[in-house]
Amino acid sequence: MLRLLSFAVFLGSWWIAAVLAGSTKLPTPPAVLNVAISEAASGALFFNIGVTLARVALSFTIAITVGIALGYLMGRVKLANRLGDPWLILLLNLPALVVIVLAYIWAGLTEVAAIAAIAINKLPATVVTVREGTRALDASLDEMALVFAIPRWRAFRHVILPQLVPYIAAASRSGLSLVWKIVLVAELLGRPNGVGFEIGVAFQLFDTPRLLAYSLSFAAVVLVIETALVQPFEARLTRWRLRAA
Repeated sequence: MLRLLSFAVFLGSWWIAAVLAGSTKLPTPPAVLNVAISEAASGALFFNIGVTLARVALSFTIAITVGIALGYLMGRVKLANRLGDPWLILLLNLPALVVIVLAYIWAGLTEVAAIAAIAINKLPATVVTVREGTRALDASLDEMALVFAIPRWRAFRHVILPQLVPYIAAASRSGLSLVWKIVLVAELLGRPNGVGFEIGVAFQLFDTPRLLAYSLSFAAVVLVIETALVQPFEARLTRWRLRAA
């Protein structure tokens, strides 16, 4: 009920602002809804959202997989941390726009360049989070696994991984929220389809209703995925942890 109330307040505020600002600058909710329905009826809305989601899924999977491996390695091996830390700082402070532009210059306006640029922008945050989680591992549990001669893979699965899960979940949540944004920039600059591309076209035509229709439709899909998939998955992974009353 609180979410519905919040949504109603948002719509009311939007409608009032549209009346005050004028339909040229800010169209009313019905005008945006009509454009969204028209784009959905033609199939363009579902196609472009699907393409964007596919890019998000692929780049996120690459970034989280490589990031977890590198973060764990840097947290465990001092030499790896010393070698990788300068590059990690560089990537953390390098603007996403620069990475995307360089990827398109070096690899061309291709799908591979877009996916790689998005993954690279997500990678350093994952590495940092997992590295700090690895440094916080309980040394006494490692000693226990050594004393009981637990095989290395089983020790990782039952001793180390449960301790890293909260950090991996945090990296996934923050990383996914970052990927949602970066993928639109990558599409706007160099792809012929996707939500970001359609937003770019709407901007060039000063078509505010279309811009808002695609933006809000994509935001709605993100909200559904976050509520129905990401949050329950994170809660399941961390269900073993004690929570404050």
